[in-house]
Amino acid sequence: MKILVCISHVPDTTSKINFNADQTEFDTSGVQYVINPNDEFGLTRALWFKEKQGATVHVANVGGSETEPTLRKALAIGADEAIRVDQTATDGYTVAQALAPIVKEGQYDLVIAGRESIDYNGGMVPGMLAKLCGFSFVNTCIGLEIDGNTATAVREIDGGKETLKTELPLIIGGQKGLVEESDLRIPNMRGIMQARTKPLHVKTEQSAAAKSQTLRYEKPAPKQAVTLVDNAEQLINLLHNEAKVI
Repeated sequence: MKILVCISHVPDTTSKINFNADQTEFDTSGVQYVINPNDEFGLTRALWFKEKQGATVHVANVGGSETEPTLRKALAIGADEAIRVDQTATDGYTVAQALAPIVKEGQYDLVIAGRESIDYNGGMVPGMLAKLCGFSFVNTCIGLEIDGNTATAVREIDGGKETLKTELPLIIGGQKGLVEESDLRIPNMRGIMQARTKPLHVKTEQSAAAKSQTLRYEKPAPKQAVTLVDNAEQLINLLHNEAKVI
């Protein structure tokens, strides 16, 4: 079984986020980048299939050379090969269009993508990629088993879970639950050394025209100061005269 894990190169959630003067571009100065958490759950599940069923695991990313350390980390964790499509990830559509030829040419049985990336939270790429490749698609996937050519997937729905059975090839949008956080892997020294010699292919695909445009960014409004209330009379006065809700 051949598995492709789509990897997004995203800012660490502890990084301080800023934009340029006119709020039209993200300021990358001093920002630490990591593997998108939803993708990391997917990569860990793929490595489980590698260890238990002898699967081959490749990782792919759309972006410039600055994303290669993230791909090397995925190789150090245990992936066999990495592919970088050398173009700017303008929007979800351009990313899906760039990945589609990789999926088709690689003849992958299973493609694992994160449900969404934590930077733009678009949640579009896995579904678009499935459409472009003609694969079955399961989103918000929190469980996956493969038996021969049959996949059994569990996905999260409002108020519960849904179990689906489908045939490979399959694309899933994975998330936390696909594996537990305690199962996530940290590269060890042996893995880091091996990652240096593992193949990292750079491909140039014809860029598709973006279907959306970012006009400006805006940070959330700062939280207002909290007023501590120690008696009912003061609370009623504030609700009536300031909040004007009673």
